[in-house]
Amino acid sequence: MNKKEIEKLAVEYLHKCIELYGESKYYQHTPYLSLESSPLSDDYEAGLKGEFVQDENEIIVYFRNIRSKEDLARTIIHEYIHYLQSPTWLTRYNNECFYDENPYEKQAFLAEDLNWETICK
Repeated sequence: MNKKEIEKLAVEYLHKCIELYGESKYYQHTPYLSLESSPLSDDYEAGLKGEFVQDENEIIVYFRNIRSKEDLARTIIHEYIHYLQSPTWLTRYNNECFYDENPYEKQAFLAEDLNWETICK
């Protein structure tokens, strides 16, 4: 997939997430969406596909790591779920839990598994 195709589908998939999950009670508007080639920090894993930046209310998709429509749908869903979650608890869990034990990460992965095919339609 090229950047232009990913960008087009990312917007479409984000709109489908808004329809499916609704809007967050923690933010005044739906998240911004941006595409970047890779994370700016060396602290991140090389294969990172996306992240939700709370302070900016922004979903970032790292398009170089997206290999398929499924990858993109899972990434958008996962980060959208973080947009829906309490920022206070998201920060607390990120600071106090291992990634695999974080209940908010588990919730985001479950949402991916349940809905990526619906989002891709």
